[in-house]
Amino acid sequence: MNENKNVDAWLSDAPEDVTRTTEELLHKVEGMRDEQVIYPPQEDILNALAWTSPRDVRVVILGQDPYHGPGQAMGLSFSVHRDQKLPPSLRNIYKELVADLGCDTPATGDLSDWARQGVLLLNTTLTVREHAANSHSKLGWQTLTDYVVRRCCELPQPVVFLAWGAHAIKMVEQTMAVTGAGAATHKYCLASTHPSPLSANRAAKGVPAFMGSRPFSQANELLTSCGQEPIDWAKVG
Repeated sequence: MNENKNVDAWLSDAPEDVTRTTEELLHKVEGMRDEQVIYPPQEDILNALAWTSPRDVRVVILGQDPYHGPGQAMGLSFSVHRDQKLPPSLRNIYKELVADLGCDTPATGDLSDWARQGVLLLNTTLTVREHAANSHSKLGWQTLTDYVVRRCCELPQPVVFLAWGAHAIKMVEQTMAVTGAGAATHKYCLASTHPSPLSANRAAKGVPAFMGSRPFSQANELLTSCGQEPIDWAKVG
């Protein structure tokens, strides 16, 4: 399916329906490109898995689907290529990063340095049609991404989930409940509203607002309490 060793590490022991569906969807999306513009490029669809192996995962940040503007999506949730203008949600993520850690605002929106440190930047839907958010939400990618989140709950090392928004919170909490993951297994969920301008400053249904939630320092505190190295969140681009 993929020559990348990290992708192989994620999928080598996956159930047959997961690998079959992933192969079918990659082939289907490639064919769909004859009739519609789709992001990210074909070779970048599995980048979240390609950049971060299971053994290296320390933090998981779940997005919903890729950016749908030209040149933005690179297969990592919330991340854009270095030459792209920051999307609104990423601008708010950086505002909170600066307020939380006192660091400088990153110069680019390329979060691949986070991925290299063990931050799995996973969207629950891996492709999108140009200018049509959620257009591929029913394509079937959840067969793969549900498996990846479940696998993260079952990893032997500590993992912190940063669940931003109702979609991510529901997915993480349900998977943790099914797998029995929790503090006893060093799996943690830090929930807040989504960093988009519509919700970043407002608490909702018992969930704190994203702005002021201090997810980066809190994640590092949990990691270090388990004897793990913290993430250098200021290292971007």
